[in-house]
Amino acid sequence: MLIIFGGLPGVGKTAIARELARQLGAVYLHIDSIEQAIRDCGVMNPPESGYCVAHAVAKDNLLLGRTVVADSVNPLRVTRDAWAEAASLAGVGRFEVEIKCSSPRLHRQRLEARPADIVGLRVSWEEVLSREYEPWNREHIVIDTAATSVAEAVAELRKAFVERAT
Repeated sequence: MLIIFGGLPGVGKTAIARELARQLGAVYLHIDSIEQAIRDCGVMNPPESGYCVAHAVAKDNLLLGRTVVADSVNPLRVTRDAWAEAASLAGVGRFEVEIKCSSPRLHRQRLEARPADIVGLRVSWEEVLSREYEPWNREHIVIDTAATSVAEAVAELRKAFVERAT
């Protein structure tokens, strides 16, 4: 199964995605880490390169029968469709999760307090507010981190996986 996360920077998706991957023993793909590694190699980084690499690695691991957790902003329909295609090409199901934070104050606090070692790229509050982020157009789970802890979110997702499988 491919578990596809999306949400603006600073909403808490990485904390949830990492913990879910840990609990499931899943392969964890973090777009920020992939894009930073590409830049560290001195390669020019067109905006889609991290996603292209992640889709290929996800498909390889899905074909091996591994569960993959994909952690990215995933802001556009085209990026979400590409993840769906990776799952389809591997012949596995997908589970889409959008993480939001309904409190702008809390969202901004989290964004500005993120440690540099897990971010890859520094993103300002103004960049978050101006970022293009298309509404999701298909079934997915939405978790609001303004009212849900990481542990609660992971438990909710695990419960949803079990319900979907039955």
